[in-house]
Amino acid sequence: MAIILLEDLSRHYGEDETLVKALDSVSISIEKGEIVALLGPSGSGKTTLLNTIAALDVPLEGTYLFEGEEVPLGHVEKMTTFRRENIGYIFQFFNLLADLTALENVLLVQDLSGSRNKDKALELLDSVGLKGLEDRFPSQMSGGQRQRVAIARALAKSPRIILGDELTGNLDTETSTMVMEALIKTCRKEKMTTIFVTHDESLTRFATRIIRLDSGKVVDDEKGGLKSIVNTTKFVAESVVEEAVGGVKKMTSKIKDIARTIVE
Repeated sequence: MAIILLEDLSRHYGEDETLVKALDSVSISIEKGEIVALLGPSGSGKTTLLNTIAALDVPLEGTYLFEGEEVPLGHVEKMTTFRRENIGYIFQFFNLLADLTALENVLLVQDLSGSRNKDKALELLDSVGLKGLEDRFPSQMSGGQRQRVAIARALAKSPRIILGDELTGNLDTETSTMVMEALIKTCRKEKMTTIFVTHDESLTRFATRIIRLDSGKVVDDEKGGLKSIVNTTKFVAESVVEEAVGGVKKMTSKIKDIARTIVE
């Protein structure tokens, strides 16, 4: 079953001569573990689509199913709860709190989600290459370092989906590559589905799937680069192995319990 199923989503702005179809009957199915790049020219609807998936925007028509259940679009409180429990969002301009350190920015998200865990926060910062920089303030960090803090912060509450809106738009090519590698590596480790908007064709090599939009419509939907496909295959294989190992451990535990009962 798809983790995300969008059916006939439409979102229009203005009317008559000023009518803009940001989304025009968009239907997309996304599987767990996919790394999806959304591409398209300015005004194509990619950010509107991302914000709809994040339950930040409400379509005029269509349905949004998350793991088989309809997302309560249009109900503010329920949308907020859905985002808090399932969505990690990475912004283009970082949106870090300037008076908090890198670690404190990550811990704040954990506090808001009711799951403060300093060891986990430090582990996330380490996973994006920021070990030793935990106590630095955003003003003491480079753009790439700040974006990696933003990634760690988005991952801090263990969301089901990570969304990124032009998350490398303000970075140079080398730093963009470092940021994307950190993001994909960590999302694979944490087993999170990833969807990111970009205008940079070179970033499609990090995606297992590339969806192109134009004038609010999906105009192309194709597989991503070979490296990413291999990575996703590895991700699925690792998940299967982990589940199998977990099953064996449970079975072994039950056998021990039975044997202990017999002996006693």
